[in-house]
Amino acid sequence: MVVDVAVAELDRVHARIGGRFARSEPRSRAREYLLGLTAGLERKNGWTLAERAGEVSPDGMQRLLRRADWDVDGVRDDLRDYVVERLGAKDGVLIVDDTGFLKKGTRSAGVQRQYSGTAGRTENCQVGVFLAYASDRGHALIDRELYLPESWTNDRDRCRAADVPDEVGFVTKPRRAMAMIERALAAGVPFGWVTADEAYGQAKYLRFWLERHDIAHVVATRVNDTLVTTDLRQVRADDLVAGLPARDWRRLSVGAGAHGPREYDWARVPLRILWEPGRGHWLLARRSIADPTDVAYYVCYGPRRSTLLDLAWIAGARWRIEECFQQAKNEAGLDHYQVRSWRAWYAHITLSMLAHAWLAVTRSLVAKGEPASAART
Repeated sequence: MVVDVAVAELDRVHARIGGRFARSEPRSRAREYLLGLTAGLERKNGWTLAERAGEVSPDGMQRLLRRADWDVDGVRDDLRDYVVERLGAKDGVLIVDDTGFLKKGTRSAGVQRQYSGTAGRTENCQVGVFLAYASDRGHALIDRELYLPESWTNDRDRCRAADVPDEVGFVTKPRRAMAMIERALAAGVPFGWVTADEAYGQAKYLRFWLERHDIAHVVATRVNDTLVTTDLRQVRADDLVAGLPARDWRRLSVGAGAHGPREYDWARVPLRILWEPGRGHWLLARRSIADPTDVAYYVCYGPRRSTLLDLAWIAGARWRIEECFQQAKNEAGLDHYQVRSWRAWYAHITLSMLAHAWLAVTRSLVAKGEPASAART
């Protein structure tokens, strides 16, 4: 049954993106690329994908990524619409995060020594900023942007050598995130909240932009972030939480983790006296049960009726993008590429995201016990 559902769903996915290809050859090769990415190959690169497809050289697969006439961003839009159609819910969550792709050399677009969350240290790598969609029906990546450091944008010859368009300038990671959320809004993606880690939550211009667009959010911030209290004082996040009485803390589970329920102690503090009608602002704190000195902080904006559990649950939803990264890398070859150019990076990453979404939807259908025919409707 699983194989039948997967094949039927792949047929649906391939038919959805078919109009983005000018010719039948790259259209057919894209299907083989998707199959190869999800095959049990130790490495998923041009050679191995070509061999699996019965081709004598990697030229065709490399041409698909580098020069073939197909609309990469159009496929990205098809992927997003597919995820919404299959996994969407009005209370869905958009999740922002980035991940590193370790590289050798200096010619791959955007590569430099920079912090990689994947490695947990500074490495020679590319960094991609991603947007994931999560609901009770499943989760998948729906958008992506390659982060281009200033060391690149200040060297246009280097950019041209990697086929980076001349109009691409330096854009911070939070602004990359804003662009992806804006695309989701324009496409009518159903969601109730946005969440992100500290690297994004500490960017106050991102928080302001979300609030200005009335987008509810729970975003992590620094321990020393200064916040405006209801009596109009500016107070550090940790100082606001330090004085809370024991009765303000509640032990809550925000879902199952790899080692059982993810339980923490949670509390919140109202912020800012000037609330919009029906909206509220809070500082949310998450405290480790094992180590009470280990506290994480989140700035929140959303419906005034939001409960502590609501906010904690959204904060806890961020782990789903980490699961997306792990699954996409392990099961769909997200980081198994040997391309250097700007266009080829976007082409591979988009097809890998599509392959991961196909697997995520298949898992959802199988979990619900739906027949293969459901994937063809």
